[in-house]
Amino acid sequence: MKHRTRTPSETHGAFPRVPSPEPPVPDVESRVPAVPVVLTIAGSDSGGGAGIQADLKTFMARGVHGTSAITAVTAQNTRGVRSVHVLPPREVRAQIEAVFADFPVAAIKTGMLADAATIRAVARALREHPGVPLVLDPVLIATSGARLLDARAIAVLIDELLPLATVLTPNLPEAAALTGLDAHDARLRPRMLDALLALGPDAVLLKGGHARGHAVTDLFRDAQGSLAIVHARKPGEAHGTGCTLAAALAAELAKGHSPCRAAQLAVAYVQRALTRGQILGKGGLLLLRH
Repeated sequence: MKHRTRTPSETHGAFPRVPSPEPPVPDVESRVPAVPVVLTIAGSDSGGGAGIQADLKTFMARGVHGTSAITAVTAQNTRGVRSVHVLPPREVRAQIEAVFADFPVAAIKTGMLADAATIRAVARALREHPGVPLVLDPVLIATSGARLLDARAIAVLIDELLPLATVLTPNLPEAAALTGLDAHDARLRPRMLDALLALGPDAVLLKGGHARGHAVTDLFRDAQGSLAIVHARKPGEAHGTGCTLAAALAAELAKGHSPCRAAQLAVAYVQRALTRGQILGKGGLLLLRH
């Protein structure tokens, strides 16, 4: 009686060998250079439309590695904010120090900083790392008009954090709160830009979304000059545009662009994300598609 030798695929428990669909991973020495690292210091939005969540989505879309230091945990959705839990300033600083201890941070973005003690802790931590570009989104006033920082916290922001900023990105109500000028008077906006620069940042991107009209004009100014970035107003009410803009700007600074060019690229990115945006929650807010 003849016996047939079984092939490996016929043997119980064996698997046929097939080529890998992916090429082998190259040695570390031959890999492409590491992507830039960006740190966001902001609050968490449980609805995923703004804050840390929007920042990290933006970083990935812009081709940088995102790291984070959470300042506050919010229970919110597209209908509103239900509660806010502010983390102890020491924990915020510990997160910042942990990131810098391990990563070559190429740019930083700040968002919701909650209170004066947190702002002071962040400023102290960032002063230990001079030379890293900082995009400061002064989250002072909600879209609803509610104040998110009290007068004492705003004073600390002006005294300790604004002088560290590479680019300050206020909307019109925030710029009015920082300068005392009327945000509704378009003739005052050049003067408003000068007043904001006098507070210490290297550059200002004044967002014009709160003004009326079919077109939105964002104004950029630094020591080299001024630029008006004009784009069509998108229909509907969106959530997270300010966070996304500042995060995209930080990502472009990390990649080596000048503040002016980074501002242009960031505005264009937000417009594309708005165009692709969707209304997913019951609150009717447009969520950006990164």
